[in-house]
Amino acid sequence: MRQIKKIPHERFLIEIHQYNQKYILKISLDQYAQTYKIDENLIDNLNFFDNLVNSQFLQSCLSRFVSMRSDFLNEFNKYKNE
Repeated sequence: MRQIKKIPHERFLIEIHQYNQKYILKISLDQYAQTYKIDENLIDNLNFFDNLVNSQFLQSCLSRFVSMRSDFLNEFNKYKNE
């Protein structure tokens, strides 16, 4: 897997990778990551990702990160208390 693009953002690490005829959009925040796989033949231009990663999309990602963190901490605390 090779990184082909990095989209600057003040909160998230946003990277585009290429692997097995797919583009992989990876959005990371702290220790959590979300990935989206898109077939290469569906994308004409890498600038597609600049348009895709808009404020509405990133707000949804942030909500998922909050849920991911909550789920993880709930399970982790159960484990710690055993």
